[in-house]
Amino acid sequence: MTSTEHSIAAAEAHSAHNYHPLPVVVASADGAWMTDVEGRRYLDMLAGYSALNFGHRNRRLTDAAKAQLERVTLTSRAFHHDRFGDFCAQLAELCGKEMVLPMNTGAEAVETAVKTARKWGYRVKGVPDGRAKIVVAENNFHGRTTTIVSFSTDPEARADYGPYTPGFEIVPYGDLDALTAAVDENTVAVLLEPIQGEAGVLMPPPGYLAGVRELTRERGVLFIADEIQSGLGRTGRTFACEHEGVVPDMYVLGKALGGGVVPVSAVAASREVLGLYRPGEHGSTFGGNPLACAVALEVIAMLRTGEFQQRATELGDHLHSELGLLAGGGAVDAVRGRGLWAGVDINPAHGTGREISEKLMAHGVLVKDTHGSTIRLAPPLVISKEDLDWGLDQLRTVLGAG
Repeated sequence: MTSTEHSIAAAEAHSAHNYHPLPVVVASADGAWMTDVEGRRYLDMLAGYSALNFGHRNRRLTDAAKAQLERVTLTSRAFHHDRFGDFCAQLAELCGKEMVLPMNTGAEAVETAVKTARKWGYRVKGVPDGRAKIVVAENNFHGRTTTIVSFSTDPEARADYGPYTPGFEIVPYGDLDALTAAVDENTVAVLLEPIQGEAGVLMPPPGYLAGVRELTRERGVLFIADEIQSGLGRTGRTFACEHEGVVPDMYVLGKALGGGVVPVSAVAASREVLGLYRPGEHGSTFGGNPLACAVALEVIAMLRTGEFQQRATELGDHLHSELGLLAGGGAVDAVRGRGLWAGVDINPAHGTGREISEKLMAHGVLVKDTHGSTIRLAPPLVISKEDLDWGLDQLRTVLGAG
């Protein structure tokens, strides 16, 4: 039995089958490349669903983590630590907000956003107790807690987890008229992904986000942007909302905020919103821990230069130009996305998304399928143009379009 077969057999036997990973066993990684236990190298074109925007083992981030590991890693929020204040201040500044509430995972940040919106609705807007409503979009992906899957429309994410949490209304993504009709006097927030990642990198119609911003402002409703996947450089801007000149009331952040080193998430909003919390009303033992803050502070410093946003713009334009040629050749039905992020709908005659992902793996490129016929491309922002072109060449070969 090879090392790969042994590792996969052990995982299959002893871990719950809540994922269906490709049959590759990664042993090390650097930049945009990963190496498996047999020594084979693969170009990472997924980047941990955008958690690895800055690449594997980015030197600035690993140095920051190593330095903090030698000092203190956890205090809990029972005490202050010397990285917390700077992290909160600098993340708030990056977001153009006044306050942040740090957590660990993206799902925890979304849960925090839901709780915060409801608290704001009751204490500020005056919604009757227990009546707060949040409007969300079809095909959303905001996490997998019981509350979050309560407003999912994905049967795989939702089935068998009821009874479900009430207080949510689902409308079609991109339909401003439907959203307008759903907002009533008890609505406290509209929660949206500026680009729907898990759904296949679905783009909203032009002007949609600006329309949502105008509607929520007019109706006295919070606009919450889940930028867990789309934020922090992925689309060519710090936040995907910026492409429409939109500033939401609350950002929900995660994934890349931890630099692929540790899980870090947060919500950022005004003092009017996050200032409502009092001690004991919400918390997390590991949220805002020293190690997380040290890494996230370096992430923030890297984003301030604009270097990674510019790379995502330039390489993203190249990526979409090349993918557009594939879409015109019959092997690909459609391409969507922005920056270094693309959803590619494979013509069924060429195979399912899973089959294409497996074929690409055999050619040294790692991607992931979603919703049957779609593969997602989201390479680290540090990828070189040469490596990106090589990866695209492998896709052309697999699709018989080379």
